[in-house]
Amino acid sequence: MFNRHRPPRLETERMVLRLPAHGDFDAWAGLRTLSRNFLTPWEPVWAQDHLAKKSFTNRVYWAQRANRNGTALPLFLIRKDGTFLGAITLDNIRRGPAQSATIGYWIGEPHARQGFMQEAIAALVSHAFSIMDLSRIEAACLPENAASRGVLEKAGFKYEGVAQSYLQINGRWRNHVLYANLRSDRRGKTEVR
Repeated sequence: MFNRHRPPRLETERMVLRLPAHGDFDAWAGLRTLSRNFLTPWEPVWAQDHLAKKSFTNRVYWAQRANRNGTALPLFLIRKDGTFLGAITLDNIRRGPAQSATIGYWIGEPHARQGFMQEAIAALVSHAFSIMDLSRIEAACLPENAASRGVLEKAGFKYEGVAQSYLQINGRWRNHVLYANLRSDRRGKTEVR
């Protein structure tokens, strides 16, 4: 049963997905610094204090509040040997008739293209559908981000269209391609139930 007051811990074959903790600062800041050029084309412009400890502390408190309030589930990806890999967030959780959320993620450059994000997305989507009882998970990425599009498609997300000027990325309003994963996906099926 979903309990937003108990911090979630998802385990995959190679990783643990868990809420950020204050002790993660050095690993997080180190990987973000090392991966800055790799991440910049795909992310909003970093604030001047993005890598500051105070900023990170605020992120940790936000993650705890968001989880407690049921509005988001921000998780760090930790390889089972303790290596920090990146992060994935189930955000904009909407209840009632929508039962949906949006997924966002990033992986450090040294860990890219090794299947970690696909593993993390699969675990989080499974948790969202089974434990959190969500019905729809949405994702968006830049049209030219072939790696992100590929990982979403391998994780069962289907292309739904283009959102004009969807997010400010790297300082510019950018169009994004939209994807969704449905708990009971009937898209493309012709038989009537």
